[in-house]
Amino acid sequence: MAMQKIIEIHNATVYRGQHRVLHDFSLDLELGRNTAILGPNGAGKSTVLKVLARELYPVEREDSYVRIFGQERWDVWELRSHFGIVSHDLQQQYVGNARGLNVILSGYYSSIDTAWHHHFSEEDRARAGRVVEQLGIAALKQRMFGEMSTGEQRRFLLGRALINEPEALILDEPTSGLDLSACFQYLNVIRRLMQEGKTLILVTHHIHEIPPEITRVVLLKNGAVMADGDKREVLTEKNLSDLFETSVTLVQANGFYQALPGFP
Repeated sequence: MAMQKIIEIHNATVYRGQHRVLHDFSLDLELGRNTAILGPNGAGKSTVLKVLARELYPVEREDSYVRIFGQERWDVWELRSHFGIVSHDLQQQYVGNARGLNVILSGYYSSIDTAWHHHFSEEDRARAGRVVEQLGIAALKQRMFGEMSTGEQRRFLLGRALINEPEALILDEPTSGLDLSACFQYLNVIRRLMQEGKTLILVTHHIHEIPPEITRVVLLKNGAVMADGDKREVLTEKNLSDLFETSVTLVQANGFYQALPGFP
């Protein structure tokens, strides 16, 4: 039985300003298959992410489309229950004086903080309470966002995405800027979500961020798919050396991979 497709990008050409980043780009992402999109800086990862978030649109052409859960046109409000996005840009944009619980609640309106005209039912607030408990951040729910550590902020933004109970999550370099302890904590949280049945799409240039539950890896280079398939077949020393244009030695432990300097 074929898996339902979360995203279908077909023959997309996408510009950022005057610069063409993607040309005739195609990629399908499936519900139920945890996937990592891996590539160096400048590979086009953030552009793909913005296409998924409906912040950028491909050049209109007859043979080109972007479909989300089979549809090309979506009400943005309805889309939130299908997938949630936690991006580096969102963390940078979020206001520092928002209190933790309001960060979670703002997910209902896809807003930055909550506003006087936003209304939340008792069930909405109860759901937010369950999310902070689930993510281990209940003790911080009255703390201001700007007073939190980077890892704490990341978990609240994850909660903001989870509040709408999406079928899939898209995470942008989730452990970037975290120290070792916070990195491991966050990886444990997202591993548990996958184990509970949430589909994860991970966009990163950090190989160590790819948890064992990720089964598919897409290598992205110069705006094109360089390799795509089963993690064990795609994550090889040769592929990674070609992708990052440097000699790579690959090591594995406990289902995780790490890249070390290779020897030419």
